[in-house]
Amino acid sequence: MGKGVECGGFSYYVNRFFFLSLFLLPVVVNGKGGYGSEQCDLFTGTWVVDESYPLYHPATCPFIEREFRCEANGRPDLIYTHYRWQPLACNLLRFNGRDFLERMRGKSIMFVGDSLSRNQWQSLTCLLHSAVPNSNYTLVRVGDVSIFTITEYKVKVMLDRNVYLVDVVREDIGRVLKLDSIEGSKLWKGVDMLIFNTWHWWYRRGPTQPWDYIEMGGQVLKDMDRMRAFEKALTTWAAWVDTNIDPAKVKVFFQGISPSHYNGSLWNEPSAKSCIRQKTPVAGSTYPGGLPPAVAVLKSVLSTIKKPVTLLDITTLSLLRKDGHPSIYGLYGSKGMDCSHWCLSGVPDTWNEILYNLI
Repeated sequence: MGKGVECGGFSYYVNRFFFLSLFLLPVVVNGKGGYGSEQCDLFTGTWVVDESYPLYHPATCPFIEREFRCEANGRPDLIYTHYRWQPLACNLLRFNGRDFLERMRGKSIMFVGDSLSRNQWQSLTCLLHSAVPNSNYTLVRVGDVSIFTITEYKVKVMLDRNVYLVDVVREDIGRVLKLDSIEGSKLWKGVDMLIFNTWHWWYRRGPTQPWDYIEMGGQVLKDMDRMRAFEKALTTWAAWVDTNIDPAKVKVFFQGISPSHYNGSLWNEPSAKSCIRQKTPVAGSTYPGGLPPAVAVLKSVLSTIKKPVTLLDITTLSLLRKDGHPSIYGLYGSKGMDCSHWCLSGVPDTWNEILYNLI
């Protein structure tokens, strides 16, 4: 993930964010976990130390990929694993893997998106495996789809690596990012729960940019405003949801915008140029640097969808966790600095704990 994900600018989108924030409310969940509250905003709260966390130890989850395995990669501090998310108005139900498996018995779950989706997918597979450690499981990959199955419950937890949601097609002129085309959606049909995500790849440039041209409305462009491209891709995805989803059979979630931490001035620590040596969350329930403009764009598109889509509005709670990234304890060790992905166990476990409360 590049540092470009923290790009600001685009005054149109920034201004629209402030306008949208007046009426775009967080997703609420009725009653569940509220302990007397009829409605609970699960996404506004603080991080508190709780020695009963983490929900699993990474050593008991043999399939965590190296880039998320911070403790095994030598990270010396472990306090980051002992934080629990505490909503201001209520309490989250603690993740119960057996209950989750019973609710999803015989069903399938698919995460669709980039490596942040993989981060959350790996978290959920670890949470479920740790709940039933003696149950047989299989883990296979078919093309771009990884499939984790707990055979006793016949529950499939899948990952479709699809970083833009829309298609990248190789043509005579090169690789074309087609903002109006979503043929990759063929893999999503027949799945009982879909959790989508896209954002971190939209500002990639140079050798890591996986396309040469953008096509929109029949017009082929060498490049365009990336935020506008992001919005158009989301609009294409939204149209697919309205056309193809039967809410009686399929639950649809959007992961939200997972943030990066490469600029300490955004959390009132100007001397910090990355997340390295960060050991504690930002105190309180608000992030000094505010929300990335992409959040407003996402919420605007979600507000146009007629079918029910639940936003896992994890941006603020994740912004507060400047301590939760691998930094030099990720895939490339001291040769890299990863302040975009998240250690496991860690922050994505909370995303899945909220998902559990919502289902």
